[in-house]
Amino acid sequence: MKHVDYTIDQSSPDDDRYVSSQIVAFNAARVPFTQVEPFVRVGFALRVGGTELIGGVLALTYCWQCLYVDALWVSEEHRGRGYGAALLSRVESEARKMGCSLSHLDTFDFQAKDFYLAHGYEVFGTLDDCPPGHQRFFLKKRLVRVLDNA
Repeated sequence: MKHVDYTIDQSSPDDDRYVSSQIVAFNAARVPFTQVEPFVRVGFALRVGGTELIGGVLALTYCWQCLYVDALWVSEEHRGRGYGAALLSRVESEARKMGCSLSHLDTFDFQAKDFYLAHGYEVFGTLDDCPPGHQRFFLKKRLVRVLDNA
């Protein structure tokens, strides 16, 4: 096999977009996407008094109508009041409306694993020593679409 000269250097934002577009095209050619836009941002902010931001959820639906919950946060002084559950319920509800039937996320042992377990998620993977001395958990939940009784 002939040796080809190559370099590996820091990618530019344009390089990143190109690489991303290529993997998206590769995936779509093998397993056709079931949503029109491959990636749709879904996020909600929780405010008290109409102004103070005390929580939020950042998520996206992707390619095959899957929901990925990237971050869910409630300020420490407002935890334990059901705000996290309300945010999770809202993003899952929106995902169901968009046709999603699966949600997944990850959390660390020092974060909210028990919270997600209490809301119907199940662990499907664990990464030990990430960060050192801790665990990262990968969780999933089937989203059952609610049908109208009309």
